Amino acid sequence: MTTKTTSHAPATRPSSRAGAIGGLIAAATFVFGIALFVSSLSDYTDPDATPAESVDFLTGHQTTLFVWYLVIFLLFGVAIIPLARALHGRLVDVSPQLADIGAVFAYIWAGLMFATGMISNIGIAAVADLDESSPGAAENLWSAIDTVTDGLGGGNELVGGVWILLVSVAAWGTGRLPKGLNILGIVSALAGLVTLIPGLSDVGMVFGLGSIAWFAWTGMVLFRTDATNRVEVAR
Repeated sequence: MTTKTTSHAPATRPSSRAGAIGGLIAAATFVFGIALFVSSLSDYTDPDATPAESVDFLTGHQTTLFVWYLVIFLLFGVAIIPLARALHGRLVDVSPQLADIGAVFAYIWAGLMFATGMISNIGIAAVADLDESSPGAAENLWSAIDTVTDGLGGGNELVGGVWILLVSVAAWGTGRLPKGLNILGIVSALAGLVTLIPGLSDVGMVFGLGSIAWFAWTGMVLFRTDATNRVEVAR
């Protein structure tokens, strides 16, 4: 007589591991982004900086800005895809509608991050090249690019906030994620949604700091799940 094994364990194991890595990378990109935002890029990120000042800074720090945008948008966008997949797999059987809708918002967020990062990095070179021949036109181009990228990936945290909120609500009371993690997710998500209100965009820093903790904690939870699955399979 043969003994049947649970068929879902092998599929869950790599998904949890990839999601865990994605969560930790996402947290790291937030730390990196905020650290540069308030330090070496503070003159560029200063909301009171004029377009001329921003263009001057951009032309002198193209490599730093390229790396910054690469990490905070493109790498972050890549990282949240396996994380979203792992969380969807963890919650879909207990809260299918919220898990499905949440995954859609996560993938939309990833797409917005890709678009923002690519526009930003192409825009750096375009503005720097134009500044050599027409500084005024370069300032206008920078203002246009900044407005577009701010709307897509920085001016508000609607899409990311909705995803984290849906995940936290879907997991509430199920035991699939720690209660403290769900509370952190809800608080962080609500702070992100508040950024939609004009004049309250600074609350986005609360979302950013809360998200660092949420991504890192979620990553560690998924790593523990992966380790548990490994033990069960070994048995």
